[in-house]
Amino acid sequence: MPTPDLSQRRTVSGRLKMLLVLGVCAAPVIASYFTYFVIRPEGRTNYSEFVTPPREIPAALPLSDLAGQPVSAVGLHGQWLMVVTAGGACDARCESHLVLQRQLVETLGKEKGRVDKVWLITDDATPAPALLKAIGGAQPATVLRVPAAELSKWLEPASGRQLDEHVYLVDPMGQWMMRAPPEPDPARLKRDLERLLRASASWDQPGR
Repeated sequence: MPTPDLSQRRTVSGRLKMLLVLGVCAAPVIASYFTYFVIRPEGRTNYSEFVTPPREIPAALPLSDLAGQPVSAVGLHGQWLMVVTAGGACDARCESHLVLQRQLVETLGKEKGRVDKVWLITDDATPAPALLKAIGGAQPATVLRVPAAELSKWLEPASGRQLDEHVYLVDPMGQWMMRAPPEPDPARLKRDLERLLRASASWDQPGR
């Protein structure tokens, strides 16, 4: 039977190995962010606001589809996400964000398969069938419900703003890392997204 000291050493060794593996897996992500954040041409600025440190999507975030079936937050990992938040009635701002979301992804050309469109509905209202049809198609938006109070534990608006005023970018590791300004400029937001895709090209591929 192993002695307590031997068991403790094995436990410590196992944990160190696990951390080493995690570090190796995360290295490409860290390197790409270093390239984007630090090694940048002089004078280049980002339009959207970086979230530092990035916030990982909570594994227990209570997501559900429109049929009320639970959806695992972990299932959203593996793709860049462009996230819109709004009530199911979808006011003019919501519609504007959904149009922006669709148009930006379409303009990415061959890279559009690396970005998923997500609409997080923060109440019990039912979206209009015509709206759901409009955001469908060959690369449909993922539409999920989540209580606003729970979502606010992950995503956060700028000071003095509401959650639904922004479009949020989440990396393939499930980390919210960028927030677009209210009433975002499509061309400038597209440049931010293209830079992120270039910076992550060495480790991120289309599809989950």
